[in-house]
Amino acid sequence: MKTFLNWSGGKDSALCLQAAQQQGIKSERLLTCLHHNRISMHGVSRMLLERQCAALGLPLSVVELPDNPSMADYEGSLHAAHAALKAEGFTDTLYGDLFLEDLRQYREGLLQKDGLRGHYPLWGSDTAALAQRFVADGFRAVIVSVNESFLPRSFCGRAFDDAFLHELPAGVDPCGENGEFHTFVWDGPVFLHPVAFERGAIIQKSYPAPRGNDDCFTDARPETVFSFCELLP
Repeated sequence: MKTFLNWSGGKDSALCLQAAQQQGIKSERLLTCLHHNRISMHGVSRMLLERQCAALGLPLSVVELPDNPSMADYEGSLHAAHAALKAEGFTDTLYGDLFLEDLRQYREGLLQKDGLRGHYPLWGSDTAALAQRFVADGFRAVIVSVNESFLPRSFCGRAFDDAFLHELPAGVDPCGENGEFHTFVWDGPVFLHPVAFERGAIIQKSYPAPRGNDDCFTDARPETVFSFCELLP
C-alpha cells in the first residue's frame, strides 16, 4: 500500500507518524489544509510548514481552502486532493484522531467515496498518558493557538511540556482533543533535525460560527475568541 498522512503540524500528527512507523506503516506524503497560506486553526505560516516537512524528510501536498469555506467547499477541495493523490498511486491514509467517533465516521464516509482506506494508529489512546509520552519521548512543541473559552491567553506561546500539562485547568483535555489548543512540533524522534523559528506577537481573533464542522474548523462557537502565537521562520 502507498500511504499519506493528514498533517496539521501539531503533536497528534507527529505521534501518529511515530506510531505508524512503529507499526511498519510508511508515510510517503503529508497532506495539510491551508487557508490564506496558513494551517487552518493553527495559524502557522506555509513557509514554516514547508520547513517542518523538510525537517521530517517528507514531501507535502496542500488543500487550498477558499474564504469562509462551507462544508461543500471543504469536501470538494478534499475530494480533488484525494483524486490527485490516487493518480499518484496512493491507496491509504493516516489520521491522528484519538476518540471523536463522529469525526471518524465522517472521515470514513469521505474516504469511501474516494476509494481510500483510513488508518488511526492512536485511536483509543488515553490522552493524559499520550501527552506525557510525547514529552518523555523527546518531542518539542509550542502552543500556537488557544481557544479562550477553555484557556487564558497566557497559555499561548508556551512550550508543551510537563509544566504546561500540570497547569492545565480541570476539564481541559491534555491533548486538546476538544479544540482547546493547538501546537506546532519542531523537534523529536521523527525529525531529521529541529525546525528553527522565533516566537513573535500574540494575536487575538474572533470567529463567527462556521457553516459546518470538520477537522479544519474544530468546535468554533459564535464569536469564539482565539489567541495565536505568531511563529517567525
